[in-house]
Amino acid sequence: MRILIFTEGTILTHRSHIGLPREKIVELVKSRIDPVGVDYFADCVPIGNSAGKIQGWKRQGATILYLTSRTTSEEVQTMKIILGEYGFPDDELLFRRAGEEYNDVAERALPDVVIEDDCESIGGEEEMTYPNIRQDLKNRIKSIVVKEFGGIDHLPDRISDLLNEE
Repeated sequence: MRILIFTEGTILTHRSHIGLPREKIVELVKSRIDPVGVDYFADCVPIGNSAGKIQGWKRQGATILYLTSRTTSEEVQTMKIILGEYGFPDDELLFRRAGEEYNDVAERALPDVVIEDDCESIGGEEEMTYPNIRQDLKNRIKSIVVKEFGGIDHLPDRISDLLNEE
């Protein structure tokens, strides 16, 4: 099973968000009070036990495909370092190439499951991956949407159960 997981907001958050309620984080990001700068994404940390959850899926034979919002080679490398530093399985980190949207990346990767957050702080569904995938491919891909900054700890431990997740 190929599982595509969005990184920022789904399994990673900024270090300054530790201990804050999810709703407060969304409010900070929406209001742009959140610390933004060159090192913002370099200071990402896992949400909950996301690394452990994904390690469990990997042990069951899943291929993990991460999708980052970062686009430059330096930014993508920073995300690879962060994922490795926190023990996420070392699988493929996908990103948008020039002129691409997230759905283009997903369509190229053709995962069985897409796990992403609801993009509440940045515009909702129009910013998400799955809703923008070509209709003819949606039947082949299971969509799992979690609350932005809410993590994935509540998702099933067994990868076979992901296909039945509502």
